[in-house]
Amino acid sequence: MLAGVARGLTNAEIGRELFIGEATVKTHLLRVFATFGVDDRTGAVMVAVERGLLTPPGR
Repeated sequence: MLAGVARGLTNAEIGRELFIGEATVKTHLLRVFATFGVDDRTGAVMVAVERGLLTPPGR
């Protein structure tokens, strides 16, 4: 899911890729934000990259 966020996809686009609803994507992202202690998609991607959970975009 965060890989889709890092690629700039919308919640709807991520949902289509994962065969889940847009609301489900939003719920999961809000939980990721809370877990990572961030307020937005950019912060979540940054934390995921810092923790080695996601390869930086473009690499």
